[in-house]
Amino acid sequence: MKRSIEVILMIGIPGSGKSTFYHENFASTHLRVNLDMLKTRKREHSLFEWCLLNRQSCVIDDTNSTREVRSQWIVSALEAQASVHGYLLQSRIADCLERNRQRQGRARIPDTAVMHHHSILEPPALDEGFSSLHHVGILEGTFNITPWHT
Repeated sequence: MKRSIEVILMIGIPGSGKSTFYHENFASTHLRVNLDMLKTRKREHSLFEWCLLNRQSCVIDDTNSTREVRSQWIVSALEAQASVHGYLLQSRIADCLERNRQRQGRARIPDTAVMHHHSILEPPALDEGFSSLHHVGILEGTFNITPWHT
């Protein structure tokens, strides 16, 4: 019998708190798949495929800004009979820009990249194949998770 696995898709612009949210909520149970760490999309997708093959729950820690980008993860996850849960990290653009400016070295990206992701961000929808969706906000430095309401 196959062990059930979860694929968590983070959705949010740079600086919205996705990586911190991962560390606080999933680091002990889910493998982190992200471009910053793996450096190429090929490596990122290879690690994701390894997770599916080995029934390892994982978090896709990326912007996943559009339905099209999310679909590549979702289709593969559903084919592997994984449940897919989305977390939309909502944050004001000014807050994301400020958090990004506090980053050091390669972790800091140009402000234009943050604004670009903000301009193309498509809210997720259950009909994309998600088992569940959640809103995540930051209030006084604490993540607040609420169920998705369409």
